[in-house]
Amino acid sequence: MPGRLDRKQLEQRVEKGDVDTVLTVFPDTFGRLMGKRVVGNYFLDHVVDDGAHACIYLFTVDMEMAPLPGFKLTSWERGYGDMKMVPDLATLRLIPWLPKTALVFCDVFTEEGERIEEAPRWILKRQIERAASMGYVVKTAAELELYCFKESFEEARRKRHHQLTPASSYLEDYHILQTTKEEPLIRAIRNGMEEADVPVETSKGEWGRGQEEINLRYAEALEMADRTALYKHGAKEIAHLQGCAVTFMAKYDVAAAGSSFHLHSSLWDKSGRKPLFAASGRGARTTSTPLFGQWLAGQMALAREFAYFYAPSVNSYKRYQSGSFAPTRIVAGWDNRTCGFRLCGERGGFRVENRIPGADANPYLAFAATIAAGLYGIASRLKAPKLYEGNAYEDATLPQVPKTLREAIAELERSKVARAAFGDRVVEHYLHTARLEQEAFDQVVTDWELARNFERI
Repeated sequence: MPGRLDRKQLEQRVEKGDVDTVLTVFPDTFGRLMGKRVVGNYFLDHVVDDGAHACIYLFTVDMEMAPLPGFKLTSWERGYGDMKMVPDLATLRLIPWLPKTALVFCDVFTEEGERIEEAPRWILKRQIERAASMGYVVKTAAELELYCFKESFEEARRKRHHQLTPASSYLEDYHILQTTKEEPLIRAIRNGMEEADVPVETSKGEWGRGQEEINLRYAEALEMADRTALYKHGAKEIAHLQGCAVTFMAKYDVAAAGSSFHLHSSLWDKSGRKPLFAASGRGARTTSTPLFGQWLAGQMALAREFAYFYAPSVNSYKRYQSGSFAPTRIVAGWDNRTCGFRLCGERGGFRVENRIPGADANPYLAFAATIAAGLYGIASRLKAPKLYEGNAYEDATLPQVPKTLREAIAELERSKVARAAFGDRVVEHYLHTARLEQEAFDQVVTDWELARNFERI
């Protein structure tokens, strides 16, 4: 595979001087890559077998890296001790946009060798293990949208992220001329991902000024989550190296289209070779199996209770607007982009696309929620939903996607299924994270309030 390394290949490259740095990383609560840059020889002599240490507080900070109070995992009172990062050598790969650099994802353990269950990678692994125990392999895919700007990240910060210059001055959905203008950046991202063994299918202009979508090739769920996290991280690094900026915010501007994370999922047999969702037919004539109907019904039944895992910030919920290609209703339809769940593909590629997640979602948590919801539908033998036809935006009889983070918190608080699937420890950790995020926003004086009230109130 292009870019992928095994231990022996890394040893050879380090010895030749082709690799001198190994990024030793893990995804944090928000899906950001955290970790250390380890000198190549030291990585081989010590870290590859013994792991590396990091402060456990990294799962209890906010976006600003401020330690937050009230977590059971760790605290000032407990001294914010260390945890161990243990490399998963199956994820070792070259990072082509950084000189002489490799990267490896890690799993995190306590100093006593116990899994840190609150870590997103472990949360996803637990759900994959549950699926495997039922005889299934889960495969997923991610379509993430992003906005591209002509300013650098530093220039954007100096402008307080206002009055930025999108890479396009007009809507560019499927637009070849405009995306040619963005191609120096997007091509570098596509090719960089390919060389880092994050296979890309396509890129295209989206329904915003300077908005692009890059579609990653499907894979088993853990591999897909690692690819998605690396893609989001790498796109920012590549943009920085070109002196421009990108954002994966769900809604960066009230007047602009939101950025989605279209989450595709399917079940396969335990060998991972036989797809289990399509019974017969092609396209809109595809006949689905009862298993697919149960999987889809589980997704829909828990869409509100699991909303936080798809939309983790106050900003996430500002994306759900009628007529915006972001869903507002929890309903499924064949190739219907007004629905929260869209059926698409045929034969082995027949699948469900969950359109509820935003580009700001943590892929590990979003995939874990998808699997937990699908398994719930199967275990409960839920009845396949009737497929919707028409404009779901205008149908007030349909259940709604939560409108605010506060509403999503309330749904997760009451969810018995979440506690059964993830455990009380995990649910309480993320509920606390969500409550603190809401509390932080509630204390802020926004630009909207100033513009509306400063002179006239």
